[in-house]
Amino acid sequence: MNDPITPFPLSFTVNDWFQMLKKPLTQREGYKQDEGSISFGQVAGRLLGTHLSEDEYFEELYDAVHNEQVSIHLLQEELDKSIETERFQAIQKILMIHQEERGLSVNRLIAFLDGEKLIPQSENRQLYFHFRTAFTKLLNTYQHKHKEGLMDPGFRRVMVDMVKWLWNHLDHWVQDSDFLINPPKVLWYGDATESERYFLYYLILAGCDVLIFHPEGKDILLELDDDQQVSKVLSYPSKTQLTPFPKTRPVRKSTVAFRASQEIDKVLHSDESMLYKPWQFRNYEPMSITLKTTYDELFILMKERSFIRPNFEVKGNKVRIPVLFAKVQGVSKNRKQYWDRVQDLTDRENALTVRRFPFTKEINSNLLFHYKNALDSQGVLQPEQIIQSNWWKYKELPNGLQLGIAAAVSRYCASPRLKALQHETNEQLQLFLFTQAMGIPAEILKLLQKFDYAQDVPKLILYNTEENGKMTRSDAALIALLNEIGLDIVIFNPPGQNDIELFMDEKYYDTHWLEDVSFGEEFKEASVFKKLMKKIF
Repeated sequence: MNDPITPFPLSFTVNDWFQMLKKPLTQREGYKQDEGSISFGQVAGRLLGTHLSEDEYFEELYDAVHNEQVSIHLLQEELDKSIETERFQAIQKILMIHQEERGLSVNRLIAFLDGEKLIPQSENRQLYFHFRTAFTKLLNTYQHKHKEGLMDPGFRRVMVDMVKWLWNHLDHWVQDSDFLINPPKVLWYGDATESERYFLYYLILAGCDVLIFHPEGKDILLELDDDQQVSKVLSYPSKTQLTPFPKTRPVRKSTVAFRASQEIDKVLHSDESMLYKPWQFRNYEPMSITLKTTYDELFILMKERSFIRPNFEVKGNKVRIPVLFAKVQGVSKNRKQYWDRVQDLTDRENALTVRRFPFTKEINSNLLFHYKNALDSQGVLQPEQIIQSNWWKYKELPNGLQLGIAAAVSRYCASPRLKALQHETNEQLQLFLFTQAMGIPAEILKLLQKFDYAQDVPKLILYNTEENGKMTRSDAALIALLNEIGLDIVIFNPPGQNDIELFMDEKYYDTHWLEDVSFGEEFKEASVFKKLMKKIF
């Protein structure tokens, strides 16, 4: 039997979504009702970014939610997370059978849900069949999007939440009004958990009007609807940091001059303009590209700001930062030139010098549960899930930086640069990297907080001799993470011995051999006079 109810996404813009939302179903383009079937247009979209004026953006959202003529559910603030004991026991029984049989098919799961009456009932059998069909589509999508299908560790959580919210919300909405005349209208603002994303996706499949707003430009349904089959993606001209939904109507008004200033600012300081304001990219995701250079170029490029370096790029919500990662083996015959170059790097304001090893403390905690809980359907860590978790260590950092670190952790775990130990599986290596990323030293966190991605690139300078300790695997893990985030890293090793090579393949960094090797070469600080002259000039 074909589904007699067919919703389809309407076309609209960031300027007319509310007018479209107010239109009754029968007045919307494409509405058609025949004997036994109905098709109608729904307002379903992901609206990314903000107006040029943030105040106007939040005022628009606030007014829409509080409009007396249109009932809109601000769902992220209404979500009822309670569940009746009988329903909880029923879904747990189904999930137990699902586990024992090592995975029920989608059709059998739907049959069990039917048998336990866990899909909201309706006197309109066409509507009930439609809700059932939508649930089938959702399960098929989940199965397709997850490597382990319906046996994915997160499936249990999603199923319990789906049953919970179907009864706490959709069932109530259907009872309160005629779904096929006035379907529920839902507005979602900001981030969402996996369960919340699937519930929003289900509401769209069911035929509700669903609008998802994210001022930072994140598309929370990208993974579920990447081809925009059930909802459209629309972009505002600007972006801003995610803040709580306004509790009261914004009262600040932009003057004509302010709006003109904002428009000029967007033109002058666009991502492509090369005229960047301080901290323009504070909410963007940093990604590094390691440059291959000669020994002399290394010290020239070290002085250049990020946006001056070759291959700097801003695209979407990401900043690609050209970085330097090199090891200098041995010393120059001309010791003065060698130490001038070393001191030129170590004396820079945004440089951190390491002269004792190890410089990290290896974390031996078992974070396997946290690691698995943050994986998406493809087995890749989800940055948003990481920073929302209660075990995340860096919540005091600015939100943009937190996301940048979490995204780098995801990438460096997905494609490990460290060598695996003997008999160590890839998953064990990924877990090791993930665990060590939870222990970034305070000095390096301060360095990251000063990092304006288009400007001066922070530097980690490591001076390693045969007498100042041994580099450890956890040191190498942090070095790999900082390279992924976008820091310059230079390792000086006067005796020309192995350190980073023990843990990382040499293809990831440049190696420069100088004319001499030196044992017991103590680190030389620049003279006070030299430091003073550098500050003056």
